[in-house]
Amino acid sequence: MQRKRRIAALLPYDYHETETIYPVLYLNDGQNLFNEHAPFGNWAIDKALSRLAAQGLKDLIVITIDHGEEERLAEYLPYKSTKYGEGKGQQYLAFIIETLKPYVDRKFRVSKKATDTGIGGSSMGGLISLYAGLKHPEVFGNMMVFSPSLWISKEIFKDAQSFTALQQTYLYLYAGGKESVVHMPNIRKLKDALFKNRLDQGKMHFEFSHNPEGMHSESFWRAEFPKAIEWLYFKKVLK
Repeated sequence: MQRKRRIAALLPYDYHETETIYPVLYLNDGQNLFNEHAPFGNWAIDKALSRLAAQGLKDLIVITIDHGEEERLAEYLPYKSTKYGEGKGQQYLAFIIETLKPYVDRKFRVSKKATDTGIGGSSMGGLISLYAGLKHPEVFGNMMVFSPSLWISKEIFKDAQSFTALQQTYLYLYAGGKESVVHMPNIRKLKDALFKNRLDQGKMHFEFSHNPEGMHSESFWRAEFPKAIEWLYFKKVLK
């Protein structure tokens, strides 16, 4: 079935004055990223990127993808669920990899290397971003995963345990301490699945950010976004 989605590209302010080849980040839930009228708040990524650019951290293109409204949960669900059905996450990723990314590669000066390509999101958007990086490491070498909905399927832990990094891979994982009673136990389970008995330790890079007061909301993800950008794309040491 054919569907339409609004796609936005946030370019460096001097994009048209350079010949730079830029790394790229694909972000889910486009409606919540820079819309000041979003009902649950927004990440204000346009303002965050502007502040980072003022610090000299400007060499990045961000592609935002609107979610499917009532189709959102199904499109971000990569596994079959007894409660939520088959899940259309694999079809959604096929759209990004086979349709959107080739278009972006042609339209903009972006690097095609996996080490320069990332995907990110929060909640269900975080789950599909994690799944994308685990299942398609040849495409996505950077994962920005905020408060992922790990509760929805145990399959994600199996995929994390069996994952092997093909090249340098970066995962920025954020979780709040006041999200749900199962959230932090699932985060710890994910960390164990990813890093216990790994054979590719030299290729897998991980940053875990935890706010004990953090809740499952846009305002906390908004605060985390610039930190994640710095670490994933400019590899600054966070304090």
